[in-house]
Amino acid sequence: MQNDNDKSVYLNGNDLEIQDLINIGYRAYKVCISDETIQIIQRGRKVVDDITSSDKIVYGINTGFGLFSDVTIPNDSIKKLQCNLIRSHSSGVGQPLTPERTRMLLALRINVLTKGYSGISLESVTRAINILNSNCLPLVPEKGTVGASGDLAPLSHLALGLMGEGKMYNGTTKQIEDSASVLKAHNLTPIELGAKEGLALINGTQLITSLGCEAVSRSQILCETADIIAALTLEALKGTVVAFNPAIHAARPHKGQGKSAEFLRSILHGEKFKSQIYTGHANCGKVQDSYTLRCIPQVHGITRDTVDFVAGIISTEMNSATDNPMVFADFNCTMSGGNFHGEYPAKALDYLAIGIHELSNISERRIERLVNNQLSGLPAFLIKEGGLNSGYMIAHCTAAALVSENKTLCHPSSVDSISTSAAKEDHVSMGGWSARKCLLVVENVENVLAIELLAACQAIDFLRPQTSTDPLEAVHALVRSKVSFMEEDRFLQPDIEAVNQLITSGQVLNAVKSFF
Repeated sequence: MQNDNDKSVYLNGNDLEIQDLINIGYRAYKVCISDETIQIIQRGRKVVDDITSSDKIVYGINTGFGLFSDVTIPNDSIKKLQCNLIRSHSSGVGQPLTPERTRMLLALRINVLTKGYSGISLESVTRAINILNSNCLPLVPEKGTVGASGDLAPLSHLALGLMGEGKMYNGTTKQIEDSASVLKAHNLTPIELGAKEGLALINGTQLITSLGCEAVSRSQILCETADIIAALTLEALKGTVVAFNPAIHAARPHKGQGKSAEFLRSILHGEKFKSQIYTGHANCGKVQDSYTLRCIPQVHGITRDTVDFVAGIISTEMNSATDNPMVFADFNCTMSGGNFHGEYPAKALDYLAIGIHELSNISERRIERLVNNQLSGLPAFLIKEGGLNSGYMIAHCTAAALVSENKTLCHPSSVDSISTSAAKEDHVSMGGWSARKCLLVVENVENVLAIELLAACQAIDFLRPQTSTDPLEAVHALVRSKVSFMEEDRFLQPDIEAVNQLITSGQVLNAVKSFF
């Protein structure tokens, strides 16, 4: 986690961006709220206070929950009702979220609370902000949400820590400790739940959405990076740039396809940059390349459009009120609805998994062409003294295994629904798994592309002394600054990890963008 403690993000529930949330999670940006936001929160809270001081019966404030919504709770038990809610709903299992992902989850829930539709008190929001900014992070198991009525289990674990109960990650000691002792060590006051405040902390899609935000961010890097890696492979396999002619793509004007083709033209042999490799085979008589080279814009393009579409859904969800009941200060009332239902981000993230996977699907086929000497004209498995050395033989198998794994992970989670809560919650999104498996797919894609980049650079070295275009040579030099040419077999996993880091950190993309 990069620590930029001098930087902060204002939360108001309206304009939080994907990069903002990434900065909060992975760069330790602090969060804060404005005076205007404070007034909005107070107006919402006044509606709840007015209800508790009257004889009105309102769901979630002085009633039970779900099947027990018809049970009226006396005023002297309202606070206990909220605490019981959090304790009983803290029923998640599995590995805890990383500290970075927990920061994103908490920040996103605070962002929703600042909209004023939750009815939470300003004091509770302020305490939550202080806890986040001190990097004291409740332990949140990743499994247990069905993605309707909100991500109840994970958000309950989050709220439990804010109450000073359960376990918490201590950002100072980097250890897991009792929440109460962590808060005390940092001079922080636990949240004391008032009417509706437990429900306000857990009704929402923030687990799905925060994980989805990370999946989108990483996918955005991969879209252009995949074009760069594919361009290197095209050069190594002595492919043609004719298939990227703008006239072809103007005749089928999909946005992503056009962007991918334009980007490929900008970094391959053309008016601006020259490639000795390309000019050396320009008159070889080859008419057209295989689909994995010729159809890069058509395949990578739909992935670009998919990522853009999902980014729009996630951005809207990040700034949406997802409570039930919702508090409307303008009407001085509450209304019950279904904004907690996670179908929007669930469906979108299932779609993202399918879309981003295709980058690895086509990448693995290009790796096959690089390591197969009958297709590449290069040494088998890109190694000297084949037989004594195996080269990239099993690196390709790893890519194949990851692609096959993705094909299972791409089965949509959101096509399933299991009725819960005694059939009160009789349709759910299963969006928590949609988000988690989408991140698994993204991780696999990153590794497959890392293997392709390694193989493409190795292949380029076999074409020396001929050189490629300046942008692609810059990428080759970047890779070689971390991983040397493989003269003979060696331990390959560190090479894959090193190149993976170059991809995921954006360094490969930045190496090319420095030319424009």
